[in-house]
Amino acid sequence: MSKLSFIGVSFLLVMFLSFSAGFAAASDLNPPFVDTVGDMVADVPTNPAEWLDPDVLLFSYTPVEDPAVYREAWSEFIAYLEEKTGKTVHFYPVQNYAAQLEALRAGRLHVAGVNTGSVPFAVNVAGFIPFAIMASEDGVFGYEMEVIVHQDSDIHTLEDLRGRQLALVSPTSNSGFKAPTALLEAEFGMLPDVC
Repeated sequence: MSKLSFIGVSFLLVMFLSFSAGFAAASDLNPPFVDTVGDMVADVPTNPAEWLDPDVLLFSYTPVEDPAVYREAWSEFIAYLEEKTGKTVHFYPVQNYAAQLEALRAGRLHVAGVNTGSVPFAVNVAGFIPFAIMASEDGVFGYEMEVIVHQDSDIHTLEDLRGRQLALVSPTSNSGFKAPTALLEAEFGMLPDVC
């Protein structure tokens, strides 16, 4: 399992379990969330009576075709979260990014791994508070993009992609759509539906 570098479970609980619909809109966030301190994320309600405290926490990671893969991959984290919170934690499979954001917005999802492209939407629409990034044990974070072709393909360099069809993932994905699109344009002048 990939290691997570995060601020702390107590911060996590306050941030993710603290929202209710009792706010008046006072910021650029969608109601009922407000940002009175100007840090571009929703504030925790000042009245502790408005904080949510579910008996069971629901955790999801970004959608995939077979959510069972992530259920197993995140089992150690789920056990850790249960240990630190004293709560039962269930993996909540989501079928697409919109379903994940809606579950966050509606309060049905409490802790989530959100793809980087959806973070602004999750913050503005669902009151999501980003608190962690995936990292290796030595603190290095980020990822590497790969272009994968069949072993018998005549594509050997990125320039060989010119004039060909290239399959990318969801347009909300930074790693699988936005970054490759931007890099192919910047480095090779290749634009979708043009080159």
